[in-house]
Amino acid sequence: MLFDNTYKTIEKPSEGIFRDKGSKFITYAYPIKTEEQAKTIIQQVRAQHPKARHHCWAMRLSSDRSIFRLNDDGEPSGTAGRPILNTLLSNDLTNILIIVVRYFGGTLLGVPGLINAYKEASADAIKSANVIQLTVNDIYSIEYNYVQMNEVMRIIKDSNLNILKQWFESECVLQLEIPKSKLNLVLPKLQKIESLKTKYLFTV
Repeated sequence: MLFDNTYKTIEKPSEGIFRDKGSKFITYAYPIKTEEQAKTIIQQVRAQHPKARHHCWAMRLSSDRSIFRLNDDGEPSGTAGRPILNTLLSNDLTNILIIVVRYFGGTLLGVPGLINAYKEASADAIKSANVIQLTVNDIYSIEYNYVQMNEVMRIIKDSNLNILKQWFESECVLQLEIPKSKLNLVLPKLQKIESLKTKYLFTV
């Protein structure tokens, strides 16, 4: 598979709701970047709804959509986390966490009913969210001499790149965000500068 230069996520948190036979399913969708972030949010939602019967969730992470986690939280296996994840897959969303909080209404919904409820509840939160497209960026570290400062800054400005951090000691060091779509243009220009060193760090 060719690496996409963009991915879809949601701009900010959103909520949704679904009701069936007295059970209430309240959904929270959050844009996230890390599993640690997701864990904190799950704990906060649990604390917010201590009397709910279940707090089921699914997340999808990384710009190449390769990481996912899900949790049925006591519902029959495959009836909660999987339908939530499937909603993320069918909408092609990543860097997102969806938590569905269930208040039990006294009537069992059965496996098909549960799968439908968690799917519909997730879809409702996505429907009310603003879906955005972001570029996949590689983070590079660049090391160069003071005398090359103007040349380096010109390339950064012309290519409209984002500087994340910079240090000026005996050498100048920058951390730079380069969209994957611009790598083939930007890197050769930088590498033409004498004694400049580039180092790939990670992808966001």
